[in-house]
Amino acid sequence: MLRRLPEILAVLLLAFILTASLTYPLIWKINRVGRYDTADGQFSIWNVAWVARTLVTDPRHVFDANIFYPHRRTLAFSEANLGAGALAVPVYWATGDPIAAHNVVVLIAFILSATSTYYLARYLTGRRSAAAFAAIAFAFCPHVMTKMPHIQLLMTFGLPLSMVACHRFVDRPSMARAVTLGIALAAQAVSCAYYGVFAGLTVGLAVLYFAGTRGLWRSGRYWAGVAVAAAISILIVLPLFMPYWELKLGGFVRSMNENRMYSADWRAYLASAAWSHRWMLAKLAHWREVLFPGFLPTMLGLSGVALALSAPKASPVGESVPSLNPTATRWRETAVFYTLLGGLSFWASFGPDAGLYKLFFNTMPVFSLFRAPSRTGLMVTLTLAVLGAIALDRFTRRSWSLRQWLPGVAAALVTIELAAIPLNLPELRPPSPAYKVLSLQPYGPVAEFPFYPDRRYFHLHAVYMFSSMYHWMPLLNGYSDYIPFDFRQIAWPVSSFPSTESFAILKKHRVRYVVFHLNLFDHRRRERLLTRIEEYREYLRPLVTEDVLWLYEIVAWPR
Repeated sequence: MLRRLPEILAVLLLAFILTASLTYPLIWKINRVGRYDTADGQFSIWNVAWVARTLVTDPRHVFDANIFYPHRRTLAFSEANLGAGALAVPVYWATGDPIAAHNVVVLIAFILSATSTYYLARYLTGRRSAAAFAAIAFAFCPHVMTKMPHIQLLMTFGLPLSMVACHRFVDRPSMARAVTLGIALAAQAVSCAYYGVFAGLTVGLAVLYFAGTRGLWRSGRYWAGVAVAAAISILIVLPLFMPYWELKLGGFVRSMNENRMYSADWRAYLASAAWSHRWMLAKLAHWREVLFPGFLPTMLGLSGVALALSAPKASPVGESVPSLNPTATRWRETAVFYTLLGGLSFWASFGPDAGLYKLFFNTMPVFSLFRAPSRTGLMVTLTLAVLGAIALDRFTRRSWSLRQWLPGVAAALVTIELAAIPLNLPELRPPSPAYKVLSLQPYGPVAEFPFYPDRRYFHLHAVYMFSSMYHWMPLLNGYSDYIPFDFRQIAWPVSSFPSTESFAILKKHRVRYVVFHLNLFDHRRRERLLTRIEEYREYLRPLVTEDVLWLYEIVAWPR
């Protein structure tokens, strides 16, 4: 381990430099920029802050997030982001700044992804420069760079990490390596449920594939290790999965039509926001997802496919390899596996109508909680990155001069090709003083207005969740993948507050404070609101009535 420490530190340093460069200007404005110009971005920052705060103050109730009051386990209404929240704990508690905490996790996500992909390709090829190409091609691919508002979709590190652990176990089965594999799978599942399922399916495919190619079917040691890895990952993840299973038992499932809506189409595999690709967007007209891996990763990856399918089944006698790991001597077997994995992932990304994803949906209960088949397209990018590294290894194997410069040039070119800097990250405005006042009040539930009652605008409640980071009171408002039925029922009458009917509902829910965002009401609705506030003034004690954010405490209830 000590012998490898200098390389590990060098890889981490280079990954940090690449991340700082390719996410510019994030690191330079770490505490004041972010994708809070979208509801999903606001949700993501709130989510990470909630987990980072509650893991320290009240870990038993981390799933009882402060939205959709008085519902419990509301964090399970969407991705819990426990992994991202755990990573944010040191920064959140050192600075008290949820923006900085979230952005540090964003940077860590890219660094870990690049590092784990590097070591996957390094293990498979033995070539550092080829591994660097794979790391950049996967960690900073266009698909991931468009997911900045979704912290869980940046947590890709567990996919290559699980495969490193899997290859090491397959090459030399042992209980220690089985335990490592189980922990890697659990780490990915805790960080992103989608990718956790992808990692589990990928490792499962690898276990069966390599059992066949290496004659491991009769190895008790091999299957015992597989069982241990599966048991460890399940034991770690199962307690955290139970709130989602309870939600499913309560009737929450995704429909096949939702999955069709979020399936890839052929245009998705040509869509990218990188500067070198944007000229294609005008020709595509519209697309459902961004899945283009890049020109260089695609060409080198397909070259790896061609080399694998055309090579003899056994490596030439006497061919040397630059590493001692058994996988480097089985490059064709490995390349065929990643070709198979890439083909299946590409097929699944087109959703139910293509067939394979429908099979998953109907046979694996966990898929009924998902709605975005297009995300399996990320596995296509990973396979192309790995196959590209294998292709670079094979191209340079018999030429010393090519070995010196080609992989390094490929890594530099793919960095330039995938660059999309500067990223469009708006700067945060300071929170309203009303939230500071609210944070100093006695504990009590809050309702914020306008209270958007139309399902098409439920996502606008996310701004109130974002603002709740400055007081952490429970909110009647909420936005998530799952919207409780009773929330839909009360949304219309509550939206008329203050009124007799809405007062009755707020009393039932024990709401103590109300916040009015006057700037979010149009002129006519604002005038009606001010008239109603005056009409019910004896029940509302003003705490802040300056600027555009007015805060009141409910002190009595009309009959």
